[in-house]
Amino acid sequence: MTEAVTSPRDTAREPLLAPDPLEPLPLLRRELGTGSRGLSAREAARRLAVYGPNEVRRKARTSLWRELVRQLAHPLALLLWAAAALAFVAGIPVLGWAIVAVILVNAAFALLQERQAEQAVETLAKYLPEHALVVRDGRPSTVEARELVPGDLVVLEEGAKVPADARLTEGGIEVDLSMLTGESAPAERVVGPGLIGAPLLQEPNLVFSGTICTGGQAQAIVFATGNHTELGRIAALSQHTRRDSSPLEQQVKKVAWLIAAVAVAMGGVFLVAGVAVGLPLTDTLMFAIGLLVANVPEGLLPTITLALAVGVRVLARQGAVIKRLSAVETLGSTNVICTDKTGTLTQNRMRLQAVWTPEHGREPGPWTGDMVRTSALCTTVTRDEKGELHGDPTEIALVAGAAAHDAPVDLGGRDTGRRALFRFDPRLRLMSVVHADAAYGPRVIVKGAPETVLQTLEGSSESAAAATEALAREGMRVLAVAARTLPDDARVPSHREDAETGLRLLGLVGLYDPPRQEVAAAVRRCHEAGLRVHIVTGDNGATAAAVAREVGIGLPRLHVVAQSESIADHELDELLASADTEVVFARSSPETKLKVADALRAHGQIVAMTGDGVNDAPALHRAHIGVAMGLSGTDVAREASTMVLTDDNFATIVTAIESGRRVYDNVRKFIVYIFAHLTPEVVPFLVFALSAGAVPLPLTVLQILAIDLGTETLPALALGRERAEPGTMSRPPRPSSQGVISRDMLVRSWCYLGTVSAVLVMGAFFYVLWRAGWQPGDPTGAGDPLHHAYITATTATFAGIVTCQVGTAVAARTDHAALREIGLCTNPLLLAGIAFELAFTAALVYAPPLQGLFGTAALPLDVVALIATFPFLVWGTDELRRWVRRADHRAKP
Repeated sequence: MTEAVTSPRDTAREPLLAPDPLEPLPLLRRELGTGSRGLSAREAARRLAVYGPNEVRRKARTSLWRELVRQLAHPLALLLWAAAALAFVAGIPVLGWAIVAVILVNAAFALLQERQAEQAVETLAKYLPEHALVVRDGRPSTVEARELVPGDLVVLEEGAKVPADARLTEGGIEVDLSMLTGESAPAERVVGPGLIGAPLLQEPNLVFSGTICTGGQAQAIVFATGNHTELGRIAALSQHTRRDSSPLEQQVKKVAWLIAAVAVAMGGVFLVAGVAVGLPLTDTLMFAIGLLVANVPEGLLPTITLALAVGVRVLARQGAVIKRLSAVETLGSTNVICTDKTGTLTQNRMRLQAVWTPEHGREPGPWTGDMVRTSALCTTVTRDEKGELHGDPTEIALVAGAAAHDAPVDLGGRDTGRRALFRFDPRLRLMSVVHADAAYGPRVIVKGAPETVLQTLEGSSESAAAATEALAREGMRVLAVAARTLPDDARVPSHREDAETGLRLLGLVGLYDPPRQEVAAAVRRCHEAGLRVHIVTGDNGATAAAVAREVGIGLPRLHVVAQSESIADHELDELLASADTEVVFARSSPETKLKVADALRAHGQIVAMTGDGVNDAPALHRAHIGVAMGLSGTDVAREASTMVLTDDNFATIVTAIESGRRVYDNVRKFIVYIFAHLTPEVVPFLVFALSAGAVPLPLTVLQILAIDLGTETLPALALGRERAEPGTMSRPPRPSSQGVISRDMLVRSWCYLGTVSAVLVMGAFFYVLWRAGWQPGDPTGAGDPLHHAYITATTATFAGIVTCQVGTAVAARTDHAALREIGLCTNPLLLAGIAFELAFTAALVYAPPLQGLFGTAALPLDVVALIATFPFLVWGTDELRRWVRRADHRAKP
């Protein structure tokens, strides 16, 4: 039976049945077949063949060509392919190639997004060291870390990366676990039994691949390598969590199919209608192509892309770097933020907040400085050449607090007077020193968790227990400090159990990581905007709850999950379904964050989640918006995220959400602007077809292309830079099911702005013809007396549509508010775009070379005066419509 257990071949058949790293050390050694001499070189080679290399491996990539074809077959890409084909048919190859270039650029950008998950896994591999010190055949030797196998005996020293998951067999070390736990304080790892019921990452005798030894020396036996380590498990979670399309990506697909269906249907109908009324087939085909060109908004996808890119640049200046363009829009629909506490809500600078003594309570006095100085002597903090403190943040706060209370500690003198040091024991939650100085002589100083220190005291400690609870409720981390004086001739205790006895309580210290000043206002803005804020942290629940209350999280109700790892799915669903509850998820693990993200998504929420450690990568990947910390975050977190905060500030997330709402509103504004011109471009073909040719075609295909890709583009782009309307952050988040194009938008575009524009331009067309004496059915072809009047009339139609565009652009700047509320000149780019389109139109109308190409003629002054009124008529009627809507809204109870 023993041989079956220890055989590496048996273990390899089912890696999940590897030995329990927390079982008694002799049994673990026996199961892994490792003695004090480590493995033999031959046995290590055999196990390497069985277990494979010690590296984080990713799944094989999908075919690049398959991904490229999928991107090129996107519905909007298909529309652009059709637009390019129509441009080639119309004899404008430059335009056709330009549209093809847009398709390829967008496909390349989408391919880069697809590779992000794989990049995150590849970045994880960088955390593994290149070499490791291992005992084989009884001798220490350096080998490549990828050649480590379960059962290897590794040597760990200060400054080295842990090469695999291992159980300590000798010595003790301090380890920086922040990449896995998110907590910045170094953790001590010692030989000994495990903690009953503790999470694996908190076990005091285990170390994990990719973490860093910050002090000490130890030997450890490897029990997991490669993808079976904690690092490998997180990599697997990152690969298995899919990234869904953003709401905008999904909605643009629907819009594309809608536009394609309308364009193809109208082209087909008019093709049949043209043949039915006896028009020549070549003319009918050209009219059908014209309708398709009129219905396909060639500039829609580039305009959306550029508007999102502008949003990205604006956010970057505000401290938020966006990695996916579509994420800007997703931010606007976010309705839940799951945030870390330390460094995001707080300043990540622990400081001494309160001191309590048994004799004086929290009353300040000389005893305060004396007690704080004593606690600072029980530290291992160091000071560099620049005078900066290094070490555990808690101990740094004690040393800095002593200096602030006019009782500074000379760290050199502290070390000189130290007679013994018993490092922090995570099981006892204590640290103690034996210190001698002129003032007190030799004495034992102990600091640690109050519940542990109070058990070592002589006498009652009820008042101290009550004070501890009161300080904890205020969000402080509480430490108890106790001491006893040794006789001058007494031997220095050699064991901590001899030192940590017979103590007298000196007092309690309360340490606090204060919230950032701007967070409370940011949380208030979240609540005004209908967003809920949950805290997901590895910290203590009481501390996190106190911070939550201080910054305003938890209104009207705060629920604290003290051990979020143990919460069941149905409890989580019930908790998150409550609309008036915000939650603190304390002592969270990577799986907990992922579980919370999935639960919120299942409830139809759009989730933004913050994180900074490697352990956060799967949840960042799964959330709609993964937010990584730029200052304190790991490379893996930044790779897996959608947005990186350069200042690690919660308030920046809220600013980004407001910017996302603004960008989404602006996308809808230029869609209204673009769609409003479809009606005046299509109506001329309707009039021509319904009159069976009695009314000549009021617009040519080349003139439509000049509008869609010439005069229309710059004002549309400028609308993407529009400022936020008043009340943007006073309305609730839009439902995720809400389309980027709504029925109200279509009514406004096609049936209101479009109809007004169509009536005006057709009026200008008929005005020019009737002024020349035209009657329905009169010939207007080349060589006919009315031919010049006809060319002038089509030019009036073309110029009229452009001037209607100006009115539409001004009207589209606001959906609800009056123009005076946002100001006429607050978007200088729009004014520049309008100036360009008017200048471009004038060139097409009055420049002889362009007249021949686009079939235009110079317009007389009376026609110019007529179409100059169009912008005011279009904008004025829409302003009246919005005034009526606001009045109706105010009249409703």
